[in-house]
Amino acid sequence: MTDLIDTHQHLIYPDISGYAWTDGIPPLANTPFTVDDYNALTANHRVAGSLFMEAGVNDADYQTETRFVAELAGKPENKILGLIASCRPETNDGFEAWLEECGRLSVVGYRRILHEIDDDLSQTDHFRQNIRRIGASGQVFDMCFLARQLPIAYDLARACDNTQLVLDHCGVPDIAGGDIDTWRTSMRALATLPNVVCKLSGIMAYCTPGQASYAAISPYVEHVLETFGANRLVWGSDWPVVNLANGLPDWLDVTNRILSGLSEDEARAIGSQNARRVYGF
Repeated sequence: MTDLIDTHQHLIYPDISGYAWTDGIPPLANTPFTVDDYNALTANHRVAGSLFMEAGVNDADYQTETRFVAELAGKPENKILGLIASCRPETNDGFEAWLEECGRLSVVGYRRILHEIDDDLSQTDHFRQNIRRIGASGQVFDMCFLARQLPIAYDLARACDNTQLVLDHCGVPDIAGGDIDTWRTSMRALATLPNVVCKLSGIMAYCTPGQASYAAISPYVEHVLETFGANRLVWGSDWPVVNLANGLPDWLDVTNRILSGLSEDEARAIGSQNARRVYGF
């Protein structure tokens, strides 16, 4: 198996920040998921390092989360190579100051989870101006949309063509619902935009409960390989959300099976090289 750079490592420290979204999810609610837990799970796998991905923290705590994880990243034994921080592009209130501070906190990119807020928000000129500001600073914006929102993601990407965008979780296909054709069409359109990269992550959790498997996700993986190609895919664990499927060790085994079917160059690109190039670390 090729070395992996995990571009989607969530860490949850309930004593530091609040995560209200986990309240109705028993496997995640009121439970810490620490960097030590993660490193123990990946110790026997070839995970060379990670990028921390903001964990949907409560609005009041998003800066606290970033500052705390930046301290963890300062310890080499944690193998955190950079942070993808939460931000609020919908407002100019402190936005520029936050970008400036993040420049001192090992931040390589930003995310605003867009499937939990009004669809109109990312379509405003104001929001898009701030995404273009992120691009002008040479940093990345991760897009997190549901499959039904992928046309909105397409419009955002076209409007922010100076910014490197990463589409999280393969566009969140509704694998359990089986509506693959609409998703395929939207993903094919997004793949025509050179500033969009797709993240191979999260999709095990979208399977019917108890039926997450390599076979279940294969049609979706094959489509992103066909449309984006190996040079425009990055890999992520989506830990601990991956626990809603079969957990991180299983996803690592499935990843190995996916990459073993590719050439060495393709596997290396998806596993680690694209992450280094896209996020610039």
